[in-house]
Parts: sequence; C-alpha cells; structure tokens
Amino acid sequence: MTLSTIGAAVTFTNIDTVFEWLCEQNRPIEIQDFTLPNILEGDVVELISRYQEKLKAHKGPRVLHGPFFGLDLGNLEVAFQKLISERLLAALKVCEDLQGQHMVIHSPFNDWVKLNQWQYPSVQAGIIAAMGDILEAPLRRAADIGCTLVLENCHDTDPDMRMSAIRKIAHPNLKLSIDTGHAHLSHCNNKAPSVVDFVDAAENQLAHVHLQDVDGYADRHWLPGEGSISWQPVIDALRKSDSTPRLIIEVRKNMGRLPESATYLERLSKTK
Repeated sequence: MTLSTIGAAVTFTNIDTVFEWLCEQNRPIEIQDFTLPNILEGDVVELISRYQEKLKAHKGPRVLHGPFFGLDLGNLEVAFQKLISERLLAALKVCEDLQGQHMVIHSPFNDWVKLNQWQYPSVQAGIIAAMGDILEAPLRRAADIGCTLVLENCHDTDPDMRMSAIRKIAHPNLKLSIDTGHAHLSHCNNKAPSVVDFVDAAENQLAHVHLQDVDGYADRHWLPGEGSISWQPVIDALRKSDSTPRLIIEVRKNMGRLPESATYLERLSKTK
C-alpha cells in the first residue's frame, strides 16, 4: 500500500493551519469537534453549517471521531445501552451532514478483561454481546449513509479481542482502527504486544489508523518522530498490510509542523 494520502485530525479552531495542505492532494480530514461530552445535546447546526461551507474546497475522504466519554460499548445495563446507541445515532447524523465515510468509536476492552478471561470466562462474551446490541441500530444507520464504524484500541492490551468482536458481530460496516500511541502505551505499561503486532493482528479488517507518538508514559499525541515509537517498523507493517486504511495524524498541538511529519512518514514508506 502507499502512504501518500496521510491526512490530519482537526477541529474548527485549528483546521486553517493545515487546510490548504489537506486540500492540495485531497488528503483525508478527521473532524473531532463532536467528541466533547454533551455537545450533541446542544445546537450543533451552526458548527455543521460552518464545516459544510469550509469543506466545499476539500474533495478528499472525511472521517468523524464519534463521542466516547462515558460511552462504554461493553455496558451490560440495557437502559444504558439504549442511551449509548442514541448518542451514536446522533453522531451519525452529523457524519451524514458532513459526508463522512468513517466514524471512530472506542473499544471497551482493557487489561483486566485480558488477564481475567479464564477466571471470568463469560465477561468477554458478555462485552461482545453488549456491543452487538448497542451497535445494532447505529450499524444499520451507518450502512444507509455509506459510513463504516471503526473500532479504535484505547486501553486494549490484546488486539485479538477487538478482532473477535468484529468477527462475532459480522457486519460489513464495522471494521478496526488502530491508535499507534494507545498501542505503544499498552506495550510499555501493560506488556501488550508492540504497535506492529496490533497492525499485523488487524489483518484485512484495518480501515483507519491514528498516527501519533508518545513517550510511553502518557497519551501525549505528539507528532510522529517526537516520542519513543520506532516508526520504520510501523510503516513497514502498514505497507505489508492486506488493508488500505485511512491514515490520520492525530495531534493536540504544533499543527504547523504536521505536514513535515507526514513527509517524514511518507519518506519512510519508500525505504527499502
């Protein structure tokens, strides 16, 4: 696969820093304004309208990062499941308005689930069943609007658990996402596999990647090359992947250096 279409995660407050660069090669844009708690309870019509006007100049792919604060996709309480589904449906309405082809959602798996899967054998199956119930209506809606939900690793230490969920739910509009920083944090702190193993484990189900660097201590969202991730092996693994995921640099600051970081990664992709 080629890495020539690396894009960026943005909010409306920082999009202008990289917007011209994103439009030049129709790079993917990931919109992240709608992750904030309770934002979908309010009036988002004006923000959506501002984005629609702004994005008239952008012809590349679009991604929406869905809400995740407090929205546990493995929640076993039926009453809460309905609320989580409704919140995802509200986000999908935004995704439709902004012509998003992917929406990022967060994995419910963590190290406790991994370590206790034999002690409590029903837990993983229960989480996957809850995911299926919560995502049933959102997945129907996603299919209707041509959107794929991508399940991002957050606290995961076993990449096979997300794959098991994907296979069990078995919906064509549910695929995998990898956050490189999250994977590296789990590797450093919880003895999880390395980032390259997360890539390999995703096989042909990988539809989206957050490219961000960390120091192994906190979720820094630094530009690739500024932390402790070994990027050449990661790029090599992506290049060998059976998938062609959306590649998104996801950082919190120093957006002005983002194009330079993309060039760095694209140069690594050409290294034999």
